[in-house]
Amino acid sequence: MFTGIVEELGEITAVESLGDASRFRLRGPVVTEGAQHGDSIAVNGVCLTVVEHEGDEFTADVMAETLERSSLGALAVGSRVNLERPTAVGARLGGHIVQGHVDGTGAVIERRPSENWEIVKVSLPADLSRYVVEKGSITVDGISLTVVEAGSDYFTVSLIPTTLALTTLGLKQPGDPVNLEVDIIAKYVERLLGTKEAAR
Repeated sequence: MFTGIVEELGEITAVESLGDASRFRLRGPVVTEGAQHGDSIAVNGVCLTVVEHEGDEFTADVMAETLERSSLGALAVGSRVNLERPTAVGARLGGHIVQGHVDGTGAVIERRPSENWEIVKVSLPADLSRYVVEKGSITVDGISLTVVEAGSDYFTVSLIPTTLALTTLGLKQPGDPVNLEVDIIAKYVERLLGTKEAAR
């Protein structure tokens, strides 16, 4: 379980094709501190398992399902990525409940800079729009963000200088893909209400 508070901006140092999967080597001095085989680390919002760990780098295998559902398949050597370790039990929940299970991808549509922040507009797949509401939470490339405006096929978020400086959203340009994870609570509520309706 994660909270969407990115710990560091890491980098892809190697990509190896495994046929129907890929093995990534990533550099991240903060998240690799004390890392062990089998640990989870979120990479651009995707929960991956540490296969090997040496120095400030770790490797993770990414199966075909993940490559197809997320934007990880577009990463290459040199790509910057958001990294976060799982939340420790009893720690403060700085963002919101994030599973690291990507629901789909969107793309940056436009950026509107202001004096002290920036508005970013992101496309939203039709099957996810019902879970996105104004002032609600959404995870974009592993970053817990508050929705400013929720349209039928887009949403906007307001980014403070810290987010722009310390995450990939400071680098993304119009057309660039992003991973999206909607609020898990919204999905559970929908399922429960649907079950009750069916029982009537």
